[in-house]
Amino acid sequence: MVSTSTQHIQICHIKFPEIKLQTRDAHKLRGYFGNLFKEHSPILHNHYQDGSLRYRYPQIQYKVINKTPHLIGIDEGGDLLMQLFLKIKEVNIDGKTHSIQSKNISQQQKKIGFSQELHEYQFETLWMGLNQQNYSKFIKLESDKEQNAMLDAILIGHILGFFKNFGVALRPEERIMVKNQLKQKSTNFKGQKMLAFTGSFICNAILPNFIGLGKSTSRGFGTLKLI
Repeated sequence: MVSTSTQHIQICHIKFPEIKLQTRDAHKLRGYFGNLFKEHSPILHNHYQDGSLRYRYPQIQYKVINKTPHLIGIDEGGDLLMQLFLKIKEVNIDGKTHSIQSKNISQQQKKIGFSQELHEYQFETLWMGLNQQNYSKFIKLESDKEQNAMLDAILIGHILGFFKNFGVALRPEERIMVKNQLKQKSTNFKGQKMLAFTGSFICNAILPNFIGLGKSTSRGFGTLKLI
């Protein structure tokens, strides 16, 4: 893939409109499908056969939005979803079997990259923007202005990381700018209380609906939608 300021990526989006789950069940979807098809590809669960982590942007993401399960596949992940999930007749979550009568499936080419215009995105699920290192720094900041400036910088890093994974390289004169309107929220993650964020942000980047930014995007965190 040649690096340019914009690229087109293929996105497969599958919804299961008849199944109702809680937002926190997204990781259970990931576990169920990742285990069901574990022999097919490490991108289904982001682990290799030896158990080691696959350190790349997740090309398959499992989400629950407004109680509806969503699966997002990008490029190779989208091809895999189309192959495997057409065969799925049921989903078992916490011992409860959900029969699948219908799936809403779309596969489209989407543009990503630098934009001359501003776009506003809403987080449909909580954004986990802080790791251990920058959390310590964040809570020591004394003003909302300082904290917001730090969150803007982190968001820019997440956007650039997403771009890099799919061959987008900005020219020297092109800078991503972000202005966030976020609120702090507390969430439980792997049995620990974590600081996360809800709200929206404005930036000069083209990002597809329903992709994730930040930590644990494969489990549904940080899911975006254009406002």
